[in-house]
Amino acid sequence: MADPTLPPPLPLGAPTAPPPGLTLQDGARLVGHHVWLETRLFEVLGGWVQSVPEPEVKAHLATHSRRHAWHAELWHGHLPDVADIDADSLVAPPGDRADEALAALAEPEPTIERLTGLYRVVLPRLVTATSRVLARTSAVADAALARSLRFVLGDDLDEWRDGEALLQALLTGPDEIDRATAHQAQLEKLVVALMPTLAPPGS
Repeated sequence: MADPTLPPPLPLGAPTAPPPGLTLQDGARLVGHHVWLETRLFEVLGGWVQSVPEPEVKAHLATHSRRHAWHAELWHGHLPDVADIDADSLVAPPGDRADEALAALAEPEPTIERLTGLYRVVLPRLVTATSRVLARTSAVADAALARSLRFVLGDDLDEWRDGEALLQALLTGPDEIDRATAHQAQLEKLVVALMPTLAPPGS
């Protein structure tokens, strides 16, 4: 039976009617934001590994911390290599409050709050934003980027599913559910403003 907390599988292939491709400027900006975010997720998850008490959660976070590092490398490989653009300068936060939002994700010590922030706030929005970038790629001009994004989305959907299962195992009563709900609402207020900058305009 499908998990009702997760969305149906996303269509990772090219759409029937290909949408307009990304401009160089928009594409470079988006790629740089995703490099920044994936790098920060690598750091946050890696920082949690030593302190989470649950062995299964520890192993999950260690695996996916490394995957986010790889995702950052994949995105970085698609920064433009042209004379008048400093590619590394494009690796920047997706909004003025991005550092605050990632700090709020990283800050809690209890596992419930950590998993809630990651798997019910940040990762769902990241999956949506990455899917929208994929939907705007050109089958000809952006084929390499699209291939990388399919790898990223596949990993993120697996991580989301497994992380949600780990969180559900910890939500054993009303108090735990209330904690998760309160933290989700608090973090959502910070993260919601960042996600539009991670997807193409008009997507």
